[in-house]
Amino acid sequence: MKGREIHLTSRPLGWPSTDDFCMAEVAVADPRAGELLVRNQVMSVDPYMRGRMNEIPSYVAPFGIGRPLEGGAVGTVIESGSALFAPGDVVLHNAGWREYATVAENAATKVDVDLAPPSAYLGVLGMPGLTAYAGILEVAALRPGEVVFVSAAAGAVGSAAGQIARLKGAARVVGSAGSPDKVAYLRDIGFDASFDYHDGALRRSLRTAAPDGVDIYFDNVGGRHLEVAIGAMRPHGRVAMCGAISMYNADEPPAAPRNLALAMGKRLTLRGFLAGDFAHLRERFVAEAAGWLHRGELQYRETFAEGLPAAPRAFLDMMRGRNLGKMLVRL
Repeated sequence: MKGREIHLTSRPLGWPSTDDFCMAEVAVADPRAGELLVRNQVMSVDPYMRGRMNEIPSYVAPFGIGRPLEGGAVGTVIESGSALFAPGDVVLHNAGWREYATVAENAATKVDVDLAPPSAYLGVLGMPGLTAYAGILEVAALRPGEVVFVSAAAGAVGSAAGQIARLKGAARVVGSAGSPDKVAYLRDIGFDASFDYHDGALRRSLRTAAPDGVDIYFDNVGGRHLEVAIGAMRPHGRVAMCGAISMYNADEPPAAPRNLALAMGKRLTLRGFLAGDFAHLRERFVAEAAGWLHRGELQYRETFAEGLPAAPRAFLDMMRGRNLGKMLVRL
């Protein structure tokens, strides 16, 4: 059997382009003992993938040139060499960017499609949702009555982070986003205030939205957003450093933040983290988030591209903020 997959053909300098990707048709490996053959239904594109396109030391190995990219995907088992899975099971795994994946049994997780659609396990019930949950509750250690600021708040992680903060007792939740439609969406899902970071001075916008300052900043953007948030933080504030998308395609060192010295006098905590650090929370998170979804207390949006050939463009669109909620590719 043949299947198509997307390969990385060159390492981007600055912003990637569709020329950095190509489609390849390959033979699909039969599953051996302890493996599954999965027909992917939907795959994820995520900001962290940009870092894996660079050949630099990091927490995860770079993508190989001439090799398929990787990322979260959900699909149906069509052949099984494992006693743990049967044909027809729907599983979450990390061999996306391809139509068919041969996956080790210990690299696949069965998902309950009666609980939520398959795509939700790549978004609100998947890595982005767990990232938001762990970032707000464990890394930032939210206490009831605090003020929370979230950047890139209309994305999959940011929108979940703000809603989880509200559900867990935040007194005020503020979000920044990149368009009027996204700003309106944040207010629809329960943010107390939101603003378009393109409109006027970022510092003034945040001061208007959070006039008494900020206790927690959930950072998806870095750069100027981080600088302004540090300036707005109250004493003993915490920054959950989830991402820095404003800098991923920069070809020069960032100019901000220039006010890190404030972290000393304010006794701030700035902590970077990865969702994988909190895998032990996954079952608790899914159970709690599923209850919120069922009761309509947690909302999410998805933006779909159609077909595997659309995956590179979907990735580029996501990097430029052209999605609302989770960016996904339906295969």
